[in-house]
Amino acid sequence: MIRPLLLTSAVLMLAACGAPDSEPAPAAPAAPPAAPATPVDANALTAQGWGPLRIGMTRAEVEAALGPDSNPGAVGGAEPEVCDQWRPERAPDGLLVMIQDGVLTRISVAEPATLETDRGFGVGDAAAAIKAAYGADAASRPHKYVSAPAEDIFVWASGGPATPDVYVEDAAARGVRYEINAEGEVGMVHVGGPAIQLVEGCS
Repeated sequence: MIRPLLLTSAVLMLAACGAPDSEPAPAAPAAPPAAPATPVDANALTAQGWGPLRIGMTRAEVEAALGPDSNPGAVGGAEPEVCDQWRPERAPDGLLVMIQDGVLTRISVAEPATLETDRGFGVGDAAAAIKAAYGADAASRPHKYVSAPAEDIFVWASGGPATPDVYVEDAAARGVRYEINAEGEVGMVHVGGPAIQLVEGCS
């Protein structure tokens, strides 16, 4: 009887040694896939430009992209060789480019253009909605010629001033200006460099 008992004890000890100490921990749930970033509409106005146009292009590059001046007889600036403003032939109605010293420095849109900025604002949108969307990034200045609620709302993507009353001169600065009319709505949108601050076309 001794040998079978010893054999049984050995089998039980081996079984105990091979048994796991505890139940295996459940596998951690897989992390949900990251939400894809919302792509910026390629047709949206941004501080860097619009569609095929990029601030800093030469006039020749602008014309290659969208054609020459659609109305070459119109006066776009007092000194067109220094500053000129015009609509390229293949640009949407209501879009104007500003060329200063041969370089694209600003793109402006007004009625009947339906283009919007990368934040979804365009002609006819309320100033209050723009301020709410941008928050502290929006800086307001009184309109030069029209009483409140007319104003200019600036949103600088780079090179902007610490206070809204400082005139930006850095050619590398980029921003968006919403020109608000007497009805408190966007009358024009300007995107580009320091030229977005000009209130009378080229001046």
